[in-house]
Amino acid sequence: MNTMPTRVDGDLWEAAKASGAIASRSATQQINHWARIGRALEASPNVSGRDVRRVLSGITSYDDVGEPEQAVVRVAWEQQMAQRRESLDFAAEFTAQGRSWSEAGDNGAVVRRPSAQDD
Repeated sequence: MNTMPTRVDGDLWEAAKASGAIASRSATQQINHWARIGRALEASPNVSGRDVRRVLSGITSYDDVGEPEQAVVRVAWEQQMAQRRESLDFAAEFTAQGRSWSEAGDNGAVVRRPSAQDD
C-alpha cells in the first residue's frame, strides 16, 4: 500500500483516536476508514448515510437498506475484516498458551507446530 503524508485538524485526529480505539484501529486507520466511506457516499449521492450508519452500528439489518447503502456497508465491512485479519497472530497466542497447532506450509502440506511441552 502506498501512503502519503497529510495534515489533519487536531479535533479530527482526536475524534479518530477515540472512535478508532473502539474498533481496534489506530487514528490513521480510522481516518482512512472514514475517507473510504466518504468516497463511496460521494460517488453515490442517492446513498443514505443515516441508513449506512444504522447498519454499521447494528440498529438496522443489511437486508433492510437499498443496494447503494449495502455497497457502502460492504466497503466498511471489508476494511474491518482486513484489519482484524492483520491483527491476528495465532502462532504467538498458541505459543503463549503452550498449545500445539497445525497449519498449511509453503507447499500446502500440513505442518504440525508442537508446543514447548511436546518437545
